[in-house]
Amino acid sequence: MTPVGISPAALHEALCAGGELALLDLREQGVFGRSHILLANNLPLSHLELRIRDLVPRPAAPLVLCDGGEGLVERAAPKLAAAGYDDIRILEGGVMAWGAAGYELYSGIHVPSKAFGEVIEHRCETPNLTAETLKARIDSGEDLVILDSRPLEEFRAMSIPGGIDTPGAELVYRVRDLAPDPKTLVVVNCAGRTRSIIGAQSLINAGLPNPVVALRNGTMGWHLAGYALERESERRFGPISEAALTWAQAAAARVGARFGVRRIDSAQFAAWRAEARRAHRWSRIIASMRSLRWSFCTLMPLASISSASVGSECSLSS
Repeated sequence: MTPVGISPAALHEALCAGGELALLDLREQGVFGRSHILLANNLPLSHLELRIRDLVPRPAAPLVLCDGGEGLVERAAPKLAAAGYDDIRILEGGVMAWGAAGYELYSGIHVPSKAFGEVIEHRCETPNLTAETLKARIDSGEDLVILDSRPLEEFRAMSIPGGIDTPGAELVYRVRDLAPDPKTLVVVNCAGRTRSIIGAQSLINAGLPNPVVALRNGTMGWHLAGYALERESERRFGPISEAALTWAQAAAARVGARFGVRRIDSAQFAAWRAEARRAHRWSRIIASMRSLRWSFCTLMPLASISSASVGSECSLSS
């Protein structure tokens, strides 16, 4: 098959429309990180066959391929067609044409999630404290708990002494057992800042009665302040209590109702899993990119973003 082209303007319109679309940048990560479209997913041509099934499980999903004019899209398109993908388009003129058309190009990696964190902090005024302040409070014996929102593998590599590994998606689920006294200060940290902000705001949105703060600049900020880190720590949560579970379920229901989170039943979920397994024999849960498309369309007019005040609600999706 011969892929058809898509103009930068048409791609911009499609991204803002919010429908299903996989935008794949085929350059290596180092090149991608210097300049890319906000919602492009980096899939280097050298990893194409290894990762395409995980990133795009539905062969009927529309694909848009882009590169920097190196000819990567022309090499990738027939491989994808042979793998069963039948809706493939190529960004005309590549990434540089996107920029020349007046649309923003971004540097770095994981930019949508980082931008989302900055927007949340600015919009919600998520409280934070510095590593120096945290160290002083620890030394003074203040009643506090440090919840590290990273996965266990990252936590083992380096962590703040006394921190408890509590991955971000489990913070609301676990927090009442880890900080049962509502006077206990809850400090959420990660490696840098994004997951600290989102984790802390998730607890605030859930209605946790405790004071909650994000650790400014996370574990790296702690290290740069000259404080020691733990290595290979296994400090984690224990089994959840019935009281904590009941509170977490009620908190999730309140947050869902507040922000209009849509629900599916187990039958619909099973149908989606079956569809993916028939196509690719896999069983991973696929997360919606709807909130990131919202961020993309909101932030596109900005020349740069460190923080922005956008949106009408302080809404988080986990």
